[in-house]
Amino acid sequence: MVQQMTTPAPESSAYATALAQFDTVAERLRLEEGIRGILRAPRRELTVNFPVHMDDGSIHVFTGYRVQHSLARGPAKGGIRYHSSVDLDEVRALAMWMTWKCAVVNIPYGGAKGGVTVDTGALSQRELEGLTRRFASEISIIIGPEKDIPGPDVGTNEQVMAWIMDTISMHQGYSISGVVTGKPVGIGGTVGRREATGRGVSIVIREALKAAGRPLEGTTVVIQGFGNVGTHAARLLQDMGCVVVGVSDTSGGFANPGGLDLLDILRFKQGGGRLTDYSGEGERLSGGEVIELPCDVLVPAALEGQINGANADRVRASLVAEGANGPTTPDGDAILYDRGVQVIPDVLANAGGVTVSYFEWVQDLQNHFWGEMEVVQNLERVLTTAYGQVAAMAAAEQVDMRTAANMLAVQRVAEALTVRGIYP
Repeated sequence: MVQQMTTPAPESSAYATALAQFDTVAERLRLEEGIRGILRAPRRELTVNFPVHMDDGSIHVFTGYRVQHSLARGPAKGGIRYHSSVDLDEVRALAMWMTWKCAVVNIPYGGAKGGVTVDTGALSQRELEGLTRRFASEISIIIGPEKDIPGPDVGTNEQVMAWIMDTISMHQGYSISGVVTGKPVGIGGTVGRREATGRGVSIVIREALKAAGRPLEGTTVVIQGFGNVGTHAARLLQDMGCVVVGVSDTSGGFANPGGLDLLDILRFKQGGGRLTDYSGEGERLSGGEVIELPCDVLVPAALEGQINGANADRVRASLVAEGANGPTTPDGDAILYDRGVQVIPDVLANAGGVTVSYFEWVQDLQNHFWGEMEVVQNLERVLTTAYGQVAAMAAAEQVDMRTAANMLAVQRVAEALTVRGIYP
């Protein structure tokens, strides 16, 4: 009998969702109890409380986390999130999902995630840099190119990754470009990383529509969450012939059933505008209303739990491609399934980011860099293969795509654990 030593997750938390999804798959796979116990608990959790000098001369103590869920298939991989809602349960969930995501696309990583509880909008650039460098110092005891490789996530970007890389490099006395991914190209980043997650979303949507015999041309799309993932997915889907009819950001949404002027909206957003203030042709909506717009494809690309038991029956898309991590709760999932709505789960739909992060890490270790065409071609190969494998599992087991993706992933990680054995 394996005892669980972790604190039970609140029923409504992202971690509860992650555990519920795992338990469903573990039952279907008839996982041996010991393996199930190992995979249900994070391998390692680090919580840090650290001071930062603020611009007004005061000192503020922030709380940050780094959770490594599994190292069975390789070093841990996962982003760092800066958001006021970050807590340990959320980071645990995201780390577990990263394990499955890496396994679904069959790259040699385990899963990790990190975060700091902070409202970045309240920080100056100097304060943000100070917070980042101190947080990097605090978690330096468990990260590294062969141990755990962070990347960007909600609230972080290329600049934050550059500060982390520089901090770790200063500690060691030489440049360590492979300690993070998502860096600027000039210091070891890779071309194609910035749009990789959005590109991955567009690839799996294309594959799903192709499998269903549906044309891309004229397919209507709604994007909930118009950040890095959402903007690139929208642009690439439009280039494929789709019509983007609704988008939203944290302020609200905007819709036009005839199609939005994406270039104009992007210019407006890049100038610091919020969609609630956008005055183009169309209708202003709340963020929740955007999810309920009539469309062929819905891309939730914001935060967790956006589609749930309270609103899933009002989703009018026939295909949902999860650009965010954990945007659909288990009760929302069940409602969508009963209504015949196909869901391409996050561990497959948004795996383009971690896939190109893997490419970046490989290039850093080799000190040999690829062109953009090579990056895109390799991403296409990895994601189309993964989509085909998940679809085949779904057909063979007569299950939805999420269950199939998780079955494939958990099976691969369990096999790695079994082969490696238990030390000592």
